[in-house]
Amino acid sequence: MSPRRKPQHRGRVARVVGNPADAEGLARYRDRYLEWMNVHAYSERTVAMSRVALNFFIDWAEERGVVRPHEVTKLILERYQRHLYYYRQSCGKPLSFGSQNSRLSPLRRFFRWLSKQNHILYNPGADLELPRVERRLPRHVLTQSEVEAILQVPKLDDPMGLRDRAILEVFYSTGMRRSELIGLSVYDLDAERGTVRIDQGKGRKDRIVPLGERAARWVDKYQVDLRPSLVMEPDDGTLFLTHFGDPFTPQRMSQLVKGHVNHAGIGKTGACHLFRHAMATMMLENGADIRFIQQMLGHASVETTQIYTHVSIQKLKEIHNATHPGAKLERTEHRSGPPDNAEPARNALLDTLAEEEAEECEPPSSSGTTPAHPRTPGALSNGAAKKVGSPVRKRA
Repeated sequence: MSPRRKPQHRGRVARVVGNPADAEGLARYRDRYLEWMNVHAYSERTVAMSRVALNFFIDWAEERGVVRPHEVTKLILERYQRHLYYYRQSCGKPLSFGSQNSRLSPLRRFFRWLSKQNHILYNPGADLELPRVERRLPRHVLTQSEVEAILQVPKLDDPMGLRDRAILEVFYSTGMRRSELIGLSVYDLDAERGTVRIDQGKGRKDRIVPLGERAARWVDKYQVDLRPSLVMEPDDGTLFLTHFGDPFTPQRMSQLVKGHVNHAGIGKTGACHLFRHAMATMMLENGADIRFIQQMLGHASVETTQIYTHVSIQKLKEIHNATHPGAKLERTEHRSGPPDNAEPARNALLDTLAEEEAEECEPPSSSGTTPAHPRTPGALSNGAAKKVGSPVRKRA
């Protein structure tokens, strides 16, 4: 097989955000804060998303003459929050409240760190109220037949079809997260025990989960028939590789899975997280104890896993038919019982689900470019407004 040449990417060079030459500027304190996060073992993703969120704010603030941390007040943060609310993406849609929250939470943590380190006299974000994240159930939950239809989409006469089928089978069998599958190593598989080890999953927690026989067969076939031709030396052991021999990026993995879901023609949209929902819901409907599903999903609390009890419509219909006196044409004996008070757990689970769904979305560019379509200029207070020397610029 002829050696593969990697494409020459001519992407944009990341723009420097802020003024690194100013020792007391926002940019310098941002870099010191991110270094502190790395030293204290925050995950790479958390650090990266914090950098993005801080870059957006620094860009916005410096356009308005606010360049140092002590110049930021609670009023300025509230103006920035309104700016995010009125922001329009290139497609014309506003940011979801979850996305707004993800821009503001790192900012609030940043100013808390500045205050604790005595770089500023008080924390302007201490009383900043974040937008409430919408509590939403999964938009689409796949049935078993729909999952099987998606699994049949990859063309096995194409070598990459074999790899794609193995990827889909692992998602469906284990319910692991996108980032967890991307990070799998060939050494994480235990064929004898039929398990797979997930190292440093969400929250930096390791776990071992079962890998179904069918999924194990497809992964073994991929490893024997295709992976040797994809791997490039030195081999770091990454299990699933692109056709260039590289590990998958989160965006590329989502594109791959989303493409197969769309080609299945099932009338539902989504990507990697669809299989996570499907696995948990099907196991629940087939009688699995929720504590075992909790272990499969890597949830710290059983309450988090109980989100899937709210999307298991089959069980809900069974309970409805058994307990509702008007559910059937022929009335049956009513069996009464105390209702379960699950509202607190439900709220906590929906919050967690919203966070997991956000992980499926492509993160914003790390260049820190300011949003291009604001609905309002986001004026500041009189004191800060005096520093503005030109109208607010709109970036392309």
